[in-house]
Amino acid sequence: MRESQTNLAGDLLLHLGQPGDGPLHERVKRALRTAIRQGSIEVGTALPPSRQLATDLGCSRWAVTEAYSQLIAEGYLEAQTGSGTRVRWSNNPGADSRHLAARHDSVARFDLAPGLPDLRAFPRRRWADAIRTQVTTAAFTEFGYPPPGGHLRLRRLLAEYLGRSRGVSATPQDVTVCMSVTDGVRRICHALRAEGITAVGCEEPGWTRLRDVVRSAGLDPVPIRADSGGLRTDDLAQYSGLRAVLTAPAHQFPLGTVLAPERRAALLQWARQVGGVVLEDDYDAEFRYDRRPVAAVQGMDPSRVILFKSLSKILSPALGIGWIVAPPRWTRHLHQADQAASQPSVLDQLAFASLLESGVYDRHLRACRKRYRHRRDALVQALAHQLPGAPVSGIAAGLHLILRLPATVDTAAVVTTAATRSLRIADLAAYHATEDHADHGLVLGYGNLADNTVTEAVRHLHEAIEESR
Repeated sequence: MRESQTNLAGDLLLHLGQPGDGPLHERVKRALRTAIRQGSIEVGTALPPSRQLATDLGCSRWAVTEAYSQLIAEGYLEAQTGSGTRVRWSNNPGADSRHLAARHDSVARFDLAPGLPDLRAFPRRRWADAIRTQVTTAAFTEFGYPPPGGHLRLRRLLAEYLGRSRGVSATPQDVTVCMSVTDGVRRICHALRAEGITAVGCEEPGWTRLRDVVRSAGLDPVPIRADSGGLRTDDLAQYSGLRAVLTAPAHQFPLGTVLAPERRAALLQWARQVGGVVLEDDYDAEFRYDRRPVAAVQGMDPSRVILFKSLSKILSPALGIGWIVAPPRWTRHLHQADQAASQPSVLDQLAFASLLESGVYDRHLRACRKRYRHRRDALVQALAHQLPGAPVSGIAAGLHLILRLPATVDTAAVVTTAATRSLRIADLAAYHATEDHADHGLVLGYGNLADNTVTEAVRHLHEAIEESR
């Protein structure tokens, strides 16, 4: 439940009645009480300071403070030093407990959940400088509506950068700026549906959110097994009529494997045979610690592969910047059929473009690789010391690994117990779409884990596992 700072008088119509309906402080009290009883003001909502509300209502401050005092005495409001006057009572029996839980819910001290980069390392000064520069130097024409597909300068720089860093074959016209990978997949799924494609093969196990996106677009997510060699491309032939598959060949989530070379070739051969398309999620491709990252599959056949990427795992998901690299037929569909699609603000696009152009982005990536490599090594070492019977799997890459646990351990209970110790972790089973699997373990992310808490985090994890046997 949010702790709103909304100006009550500005956003909520208070029916004060007529002057003949009683003293003003009584009318203010009745109006507030009615709004609270009707649920127009949520539990925890901060009311405006008495002086501000009095000014908005055109009455004396005494009338407002008196109304507040009476409602506090009646239990509708509460006043706390430093927190102002807030709504305490609700006609919804569960609202108060939800509010209290939300107010006392804090960020986990030990963040071992996958999906986040090191938020402490976000280049605040560089980003602020880039935004400031664009605000002060951009031509006035840049402040209009962005063209479909995103700002041309960013698209040009992305095409160049992806060509040299990921082996992607693309022109600026092939690049579409979007909000995230999920946003990009959603938009492509609508395009697929318009072309008569009704299903998309999805890695099993795989990223749950992408399966949900496929389903919400009206397509059927078909589970395709993944193993130590990545997506099992031989299984694609079992599904008659399947013409699209979503895969993360550079670093599969959550198994942490790389698509084997022979399967990369087989995947493209399948796409050609069925007249289909490969949706390539370039997940964690930049973070490989034992060797150079493998190039994107898109470069092997740009006519059959659509590539997705975002800054969520590199800079921050708060930026909401991603991109799609697609063959011309799909790019035209995106720009013509989805002209109202959201995209990052022009200023953010230009700020990111300046980081690409100046080399700041490359330097940030190099620093991140070094930081994550050392952090992964420290985590693996701590796990081996405190949990010697639980092997780690997944290549030395990305921002997560898998801790394999004995069948005697209830992994769901471990996740729950760990939460009571301010430790966030994820159950591997949660990423499966079917019950037919033998995976048993935890997915541990280390991107947003503070370096000085690795040993202590593993100690709490060990204790949570022992309690859950």
